[in-house]
Amino acid sequence: MKPLTRRVLAAALLSCGLVAPATAAEVHPLLPAETENVIYVNFRQIIDSPIIKKYALDQMKQALQGEEAQKVMQTVGLDPLKDIDELTGGFWGEDANTPKGLFILSGKFDPVKLFNAADAEGKKNPDKVAIVSEGKYRFVKLTNEGANGPTAAFKEIYLAVANEKTILAGTDKEILVKTMGRVEANESKPAIKKALGALLVKMDSKASFFMCGLSDPKKIGDIPPNPLFDDPAKLKKHLEKMENMAMTLRIGDDVGLEAAIGMKDSGAADEFAATIDDMLGKIRAFLPLIAGQQQNLKALINDLNKNLSCKAKDKEVKITLTLSGKSIAAALGGGD
Repeated sequence: MKPLTRRVLAAALLSCGLVAPATAAEVHPLLPAETENVIYVNFRQIIDSPIIKKYALDQMKQALQGEEAQKVMQTVGLDPLKDIDELTGGFWGEDANTPKGLFILSGKFDPVKLFNAADAEGKKNPDKVAIVSEGKYRFVKLTNEGANGPTAAFKEIYLAVANEKTILAGTDKEILVKTMGRVEANESKPAIKKALGALLVKMDSKASFFMCGLSDPKKIGDIPPNPLFDDPAKLKKHLEKMENMAMTLRIGDDVGLEAAIGMKDSGAADEFAATIDDMLGKIRAFLPLIAGQQQNLKALINDLNKNLSCKAKDKEVKITLTLSGKSIAAALGGGD
């Protein structure tokens, strides 16, 4: 985003009484106008964080020293520990089971090596990887049928290397065609909804991860039975009064998690906070049992008991949790 654009947006927020943090996240200019939810992963911050350096970085480096890993890295011209900086994703859709979205991966890339590697892989596994054309563009198509977990909703993903600093991934070719056009036009003006932009610039750009989005009560489906919720219908009514949500994860010497849920009014916030607090109480009831069976988790569970809280203030419900580096190390079987 250009400096002038940032200043204008900041001035608009201040005039509305929204004070952005000193490290406010920027609104990525390539996020589509349809975007309703945004995720951000700061890979560089995570890799450089004290807790990762102390307890995980050596293992990550060792895994990449293997012959097969080295071969792949040389083929694609990419070192994941050095060349990937951050990921921004924008999502939307009428059906949560079939979302549409765009991923924007920033770092240092070799477009020729990446495309050639995808072409070679496509010849070996054409049912998984293929090179496809759409107008003047050529994309890499990844087929994800049969996948489980968070990626299961994305049956097909299309990739494009926009330039040496940006890789794009979209859930359909039309999204990528439009985005590539915006890259070529060097667009810098944010296109997303003002309400989402106002929420986004309140996020912390130095966080390890964050997600935020707008809520549409019409898209709240039925809540399945769950032992944590005595009344799923009541929970659904709470969610229908939710206007937005944001979650931030910070990894440093310790790990901190903060979730903020914007509700329709203060009454709705108080009621939802009470429901969440009841849920947290049920979780805490099981923690001593787990600690008794897994002694290495005792310090982590103590952190959960002491530092997991839920409070309502005005129209917002805030959930916070801090886990110390020492308790995480103990859970992993390590030490100082």
